[in-house]
Amino acid sequence: QAPIVETGIQELTRAVMQSGSVRVTDSVRDAILATDLSFVCVGTPAGPNGNQDLSAITRIAEQIGEVLPEKASRHSIVIRSTVKPGTIEEVIQPAIERTSGLKAGRDFSLCFQPEFLREGTSIDDYDHPPLTVVGTDDPYAVSVLKSVFGHLPCEFVHTSVRTAEMLKYACNAFHAVKVTFANEIGRLSQAMGVDPHEVMRMLCMDRQLNISPAYLKPGFAFGGSCLPKDLKALLYAAKIKDVELPMLANVLPSNVAHIEHAIETVLSTGKRSVGMIGLSFKSGTDDLRESPFVVMAERFIGKGLQLCIYDPQVNVARLIGANRRFIQETIPHIASLMSTDLEKLIKESDVLVVAMKTPEVISALEAHTRPDQILLDLAVLPNRDAFAAQYQGMCW
Repeated sequence: QAPIVETGIQELTRAVMQSGSVRVTDSVRDAILATDLSFVCVGTPAGPNGNQDLSAITRIAEQIGEVLPEKASRHSIVIRSTVKPGTIEEVIQPAIERTSGLKAGRDFSLCFQPEFLREGTSIDDYDHPPLTVVGTDDPYAVSVLKSVFGHLPCEFVHTSVRTAEMLKYACNAFHAVKVTFANEIGRLSQAMGVDPHEVMRMLCMDRQLNISPAYLKPGFAFGGSCLPKDLKALLYAAKIKDVELPMLANVLPSNVAHIEHAIETVLSTGKRSVGMIGLSFKSGTDDLRESPFVVMAERFIGKGLQLCIYDPQVNVARLIGANRRFIQETIPHIASLMSTDLEKLIKESDVLVVAMKTPEVISALEAHTRPDQILLDLAVLPNRDAFAAQYQGMCW
């Protein structure tokens, strides 16, 4: 009898027990010697400080390691427990190798496989997964897992161990964010006499920007004339109605922290000559309102750095309306820092802050960067190995 309450699990448990296809044991040794593949699914609960308690999974790893030398065949071990990136390589693998005297990837296989199951619908989720992910650098482990899961109606993805470990946390965090977002919109909608279910129903109808891969790529901070002001207006409306929106209230501070991270990355180099490639909040426009790159430029000027800026779309003399007022109030002397000579800017800068990835910019970086330069990529540039400068991604 299954010890948990789950749709269909009692019936499935009875069926496999009656068929004789499942045997239960409390002996790790018997389990390892009688099988070719082990799934480790023990708990990794949070400790008082929030960190994972790895005592159970470490103990199991050591017990498995003690048995492996008795086997003539190669055993595969699949960690299914949710663990932080680096746990397999830094904790579990050393524990198995230490107690077995064997080497992972040579004498036994070890990999991580995150599961995408919801309590209450786990059987159906197992049969219809969004994808199957295996994290390992061991081809044998990949082939073993493919023989078990390859029949499922989804893509089989092979990646690194740490990527697979991080994926599980990213998925769970995203689910938590979605639930919280819907609830905060719900509370504010309720206070303002709006049907939140209708709002969210139509929000989910947008498959181009809302329920899509759009914006879900690590990059730089958001800016522009819409997102910052609309978030501020939403939060002000919530304040008027005495509605607390903790997650939405921290979106702008998080965005500012991202900008500060980029600024500190440049300042920590100790270099005095900075070339910025890109100034508008979005490449291909001349909109400088709430541009994070304008904020960066303002800080660099304030720190006394020698700054040169290239953005062919931005002509300060032609700016009009709110766009012009924003620049006049923020950095009125921006025109004197602008350059139309990209090659000269690259050659004369010790640090390059790149926010554009047009073919022209990429070609110039490939042709003119030097090993003594530092290149901070805010645009997710392709062909990074083609640049002679010391490459550093914004958050990658």
